[in-house]
Amino acid sequence: MLKKVDPKVDFVALEHEILDFWKKNDIFRKRASANSGNEKWSFIDGPITANNPMGVHHAWGRTYKDLFLRYKAMKGFDLRYQNGFDCQGLWVEVEVEKEMGFKSKKDIEEYGIDTFVNKCKERVLRYSAVQTQQSVRLGYWMDWNDLGQLEMLADNIIENPSKEITIDGPEGPVTDTVENLVGRLGMPELGGSYYTFSNENNYMIWRAIKTCYDNGWLYRGADSMPWCPRCATGISQHEIVTDGYEEITHRSVYVKYPLRGREGEYILIWTTTPWTLTSNVAVAVGPELDYVKVKMAESNNIFYLAKGTTNVLDGDYAILEELKGKDMVGWTYDGSFDELPAQQAPGGWTELKDIIEKIPQSSKEAHQVIPWNEVTEDEGTGIVHIAPGAGAEDFRLGKEFKLPVIAPLDDEGKIVDGFGWLTGTVVHEATQPIFDNLKEKGLLYKIENFKHRYPTCWRCKTELVFRLVDEWFLGMDDLRPLLMDITKQINWIPSFGMDRELDWLKNMHDWMISKKRYWGLALPIWECDKCDHWTVIGDDIELKERAVSGYDQFESHTPHRPWIDAVKIGCEKCSSEMTRVPDVGNPWLDAGIVTFSTLSYRHDPDYWKEWYPADWISESFPGQFRNWFYSMLVMGAIVDKSPSFKSNFGYATLLAEDGREMHKSWGNSIEFNEAADKMGVDVMRWMYSIQNPEQNLLFGYGTAKEIRRRLITLWNVYSFFVTYARLDEFDPATEVKREDLTQLDLWITSKMDQLTLLAVDAFDTYRADKLMKRLDRFLEDLSNWYVRRNRRRYWKSENDSDKNAAYFTLYSVLKKLILTLAPVVPFITEKIYQNLIRELEPDAPESIHLNSFPSANLEDVNEKLIHEMDGVVKVVEMGRYARNRASLKIRQPLEKLQFATDDKKVADAVMVNQDQIIEELNIKTVEQVGSYSDLVKRELAPNFATLGEKYGDGVIDVTDLLKIFSYDDFEKEIRNSGTMICSKNGQDYELTREDVMVKDESLEGKSAVTDGDLTVAVVTDLTDELIQEGYVRDMVRHVQNMRKEADFNVEDRIMVNCNAKNSVSEAIKKFEGYFRNEVLAVELTFGDVEGELTKEISIGGEKIVFGISRVKE
Repeated sequence: MLKKVDPKVDFVALEHEILDFWKKNDIFRKRASANSGNEKWSFIDGPITANNPMGVHHAWGRTYKDLFLRYKAMKGFDLRYQNGFDCQGLWVEVEVEKEMGFKSKKDIEEYGIDTFVNKCKERVLRYSAVQTQQSVRLGYWMDWNDLGQLEMLADNIIENPSKEITIDGPEGPVTDTVENLVGRLGMPELGGSYYTFSNENNYMIWRAIKTCYDNGWLYRGADSMPWCPRCATGISQHEIVTDGYEEITHRSVYVKYPLRGREGEYILIWTTTPWTLTSNVAVAVGPELDYVKVKMAESNNIFYLAKGTTNVLDGDYAILEELKGKDMVGWTYDGSFDELPAQQAPGGWTELKDIIEKIPQSSKEAHQVIPWNEVTEDEGTGIVHIAPGAGAEDFRLGKEFKLPVIAPLDDEGKIVDGFGWLTGTVVHEATQPIFDNLKEKGLLYKIENFKHRYPTCWRCKTELVFRLVDEWFLGMDDLRPLLMDITKQINWIPSFGMDRELDWLKNMHDWMISKKRYWGLALPIWECDKCDHWTVIGDDIELKERAVSGYDQFESHTPHRPWIDAVKIGCEKCSSEMTRVPDVGNPWLDAGIVTFSTLSYRHDPDYWKEWYPADWISESFPGQFRNWFYSMLVMGAIVDKSPSFKSNFGYATLLAEDGREMHKSWGNSIEFNEAADKMGVDVMRWMYSIQNPEQNLLFGYGTAKEIRRRLITLWNVYSFFVTYARLDEFDPATEVKREDLTQLDLWITSKMDQLTLLAVDAFDTYRADKLMKRLDRFLEDLSNWYVRRNRRRYWKSENDSDKNAAYFTLYSVLKKLILTLAPVVPFITEKIYQNLIRELEPDAPESIHLNSFPSANLEDVNEKLIHEMDGVVKVVEMGRYARNRASLKIRQPLEKLQFATDDKKVADAVMVNQDQIIEELNIKTVEQVGSYSDLVKRELAPNFATLGEKYGDGVIDVTDLLKIFSYDDFEKEIRNSGTMICSKNGQDYELTREDVMVKDESLEGKSAVTDGDLTVAVVTDLTDELIQEGYVRDMVRHVQNMRKEADFNVEDRIMVNCNAKNSVSEAIKKFEGYFRNEVLAVELTFGDVEGELTKEISIGGEKIVFGISRVKE
């Protein structure tokens, strides 16, 4: 039997109750097992970084993943439920450094790389446990690891990583050391989430890098790279483009470079990075740009600068000459720091001797003007200072012109030996000393603050510098055509994703895959200790085969530093030993390989073929076109020359409700746990699902409050049904004939079928928002129209065929509705299901999530009926709005509603259903009039926003013309030709519908509203009889509230005592029958008042006292 429903629902408590139910009854496993062996649908999770608690932005993406997996499960597909954790790289290292109080890489080395690496593993394990718990709270169904097991491993990886223990796996117990068990997490023998630090993930990347080596795509190269002095590592191009710019104000400087052989003449250059002046080699001009030679009035100095930048000059000046940039090419000059040893060394100053060995000149000797087509007048002076050892473009120009290279910085951003008084200075502390030195030399022109977008470290937010380093790169030119072809084979959602990815692929540089750090993929590159040969090891098997020493030290460890560094292999060229390069890999390699490592590509190729490529992946698209999506494409191209996923669903950025990023200091940040405990996760999931994924989501409590109202609407309909179905002992097996169904029954059933068809389309195309936006309207129709219009069918005492039809319809609609919504809001739908369905259908599946997704046939949807009844509902809604505009409450009866429309089907439906409209709007009659003009006076007015832009001052003429034309004339022209052309003062004006606003003014005695071609008006004149009836309706409301206050049951009959005078007394006597029927009063008496509850109220300015009592059976 149905259980009583508390109308005051606590969603958070409900969710915890359902979590316990799922766990106790192992519902997730039952769902997965039920579909095993069916047609497969492959999902690969984009790994979340296991480094901090989950945020509400993570919950957005995880809601999508869970939603579509639940839907696919209900459609019967066999699924892989494997969450992913991203584990390696700077994001973890930096947090561990903060935790340990480390300030530099030296602190790590003193602490011990082995211990530090295990601390990184520990952090990942602990936060993966936190995120697992939070994901379970969200309702995200995955094959989750046991939380206690993760905490145990985290403890032991620090305390005793070599300890041998046994843990339970899917197929039985697994015994190994703690370190190796951690390295096997996510593998088939242990199950659970995959971890990118796993042995298999690392070795699979080795395989991919070996393929690159075999194809000649891997190379070691020197470049002037973005470098984080805090993290002491290079930052790749896509890391900067994605997350690496901030608005920063720097002190920029204008410097005078004396021209050789031109006494008193200077080239004027500008830079925002004064430290790079120590390494200046050349200056660049735009060959076709216009330059000027100017003489300053006060100093008599002669400067050369671009003609369009003379605004930077202070004081009066005279232009002596104009010339092109190409006329200056070859000029030589004296640098500002030529006295430094670094400026005087042949070839330049760098530890990378190979790149300068064929350059005989020193930087001091090489100072010259060179051409560069990229020079503009947008900033500075149009003359660009070039330091090949301190800038990416500078380095490329240096190679082109065979310039010396000066590299001034070490890996911590300190100025190296060879720079005299600056040696040892931290780069960002060198600015003022350099300014002072320039001023002392007479070379400083001026200093200005300059605000610009400057690259910062995406992890620690330190300002980057450009540093000359040797790194390992994947050459992308050979792969580019394949990558672009693969990209075009993928279904990108939103569709602009393909263009964004292709744009990145067209312009991307070679991929720097190395980092000079400790925690991460150990690059499988070995260099000979004697000759210059280097090679790549393709996996653990090849490593063991080729190892000549150190393997016994490594064998019991995971392939991480420092243990892997012990392994030496034999050189094929000279038979000497080879040592692994100390670099670790770019962490996007880790995430990119997962369609191979998690699907057992190396060990079970048949299994891999069954699940590859992924049918669907999903992540937030800002940045991921250059990160995870990109790395997945690259790995698919390298390993299998194929797309590693078929469909890619991207979504935008989550912001705070105020439209800004979430920051604790701004007071707009909401933590996941806080949101889950205060909003409830069903509210959150609804909020995520209704959002257009192409647009940023504004997340906050205001929006959550609105979503909660919608969930309460669903709950209230369910509560209403259960309340009366319990009393009448409703049985869904009771036969209901089609002829017993009313027009409203057929209408709401058709709308439910229509919604189900939309749900299938929305979920199949991964656009849940299309369903959720329509759902708002459906809930409104179900609650505020169907249930309210039919409530008397449930109230009546006899159980006739009409009442059974009402129960059957609402039960069927609610059942299909919760099944349709189960993937989106799994908790409330489960709660409703367990009572509504399981109590009435004992043989129904144990959980709503063990059901198939509901179906509907297009032929079952009565589009004609929907159109007509929607029109009736629309008339009522517009009628309510017309009442509100006239300040006429719904309890006040009105004489008439009038409407005008050209839609004959809607007009007929309105007249056929006028009884419903009369009851809903509390009016006496409904009348169709011939035209809108019987209800409103309609005028045309200019839309200044569009007309002002099109015609400027001509909008005055248009305003005058619109006073001449009638609305009918305008509408006829627009319908016939799409525009209306009119003329004044010899000028033609072509007007579109957007150029003209239509203003309606209600006629006297009416309040009218227009929507499209439908105009609805209520007659506002009130007779004495209408006023009296309004009084009685107000009394009904008060007595109904008294019933609730007295805690009467909805079915209780009552006796009413009334003490009223004058017009109010006359009113209640006149409409006594209506009053008694509405409040279920078997008796109404007048005089002294008594009862279980008495109350004095005010009606029409007069006092009236009511007393109510229940009738005793």
